[in-house]
Amino acid sequence: MVDSKLKKKNPTPYPRDCTFTREDWEVLSKYWYPVARADEATEKPMAVKLLDVELVLYRTQNNKPIVARDLCVHRGTPLSMGWVEGDNIVCPYHGFSYGPDGQCTSIPAHPGAKISPRLCMNVYPTVERYGLIWTTIAGEKEEIPPFPVWDDAEFQPILPPTIDIAGSAGRQMEGFLDVAHFAWVHTETFGDRNNPFVPSYKVQETDYGLHTEYLSNVSNYPKGFQDLAPEDFKWLRVFDVFPPLAARLTVHFPEGGRLWILNVPCPISARYTRLFCPIARNFDKDKPIEDVYEFNLKIFNEDREMVENQKPEELPLDLQAEAHILADKTSIAYRKLLKKMGLGATYTS
Repeated sequence: MVDSKLKKKNPTPYPRDCTFTREDWEVLSKYWYPVARADEATEKPMAVKLLDVELVLYRTQNNKPIVARDLCVHRGTPLSMGWVEGDNIVCPYHGFSYGPDGQCTSIPAHPGAKISPRLCMNVYPTVERYGLIWTTIAGEKEEIPPFPVWDDAEFQPILPPTIDIAGSAGRQMEGFLDVAHFAWVHTETFGDRNNPFVPSYKVQETDYGLHTEYLSNVSNYPKGFQDLAPEDFKWLRVFDVFPPLAARLTVHFPEGGRLWILNVPCPISARYTRLFCPIARNFDKDKPIEDVYEFNLKIFNEDREMVENQKPEELPLDLQAEAHILADKTSIAYRKLLKKMGLGATYTS
């Protein structure tokens, strides 16, 4: 849960040299994003970035994750260069200490002196969930996409390695929702160029975003294991989109098998993305986890190559800017949704 007592002392200003337009940045900053794996958050401060805002991530002695502006308000030194003492993070330049609420607790040059309330670092709401650390720059209400099977005893939770993409999070999101690229991009993992046909499907707008159910004969088994599917088995893939930058896929396997995938890219900048992708399955739970890591990393890299080479790098919300086919129903609905949220026609993330 978000600490209800936590209040940012100062609003975060629009970053200097920001790669987003001010209008897009103000819209995107109101939402929640993962910034690191939970196992990366330790007592050693770690520098992370979200929407061009430099942040520091660390844990207190009580194992509480803290995300704050990576800036000592005294002389502008990155706090990620410092260290943690108990519940406080210490600036390496002059030894200023800041508590979990952001307030300065110690000025070694003037012990015992009254500390001004203005000496306070910006601390952001933080949630640890699905093996990830989530935060928001300007949001208040906790809005993290639901992934209920993560804590379900019938499912095995798996967190594959993260992957960095030199491309926009919007393009990555649209690629995740695209069902026509399987046969062409994922030929080394599960796709088949002899089976490129995309059956008709419907997209439903919901109170949370979008819902799509896609039924086809494209197997989700890895190459070499596709004979495990019964003959003429129809694969149901259910997509749920939680805008602006989260989507969930549930793949229905034979004999009641379910694979859940949560696609949550972190927009480090307008054209640089860190992909986090928790998954959970209720089958093959005794198989080596390393095989899952390897298979998903191959898929991620197949998609990454496409995203990094698309032009324009932006995701065009003007539907006249690119051509579309019937198979693009979900991506068209996604672009319309982003435009409705207030993002610009040349949205760059």
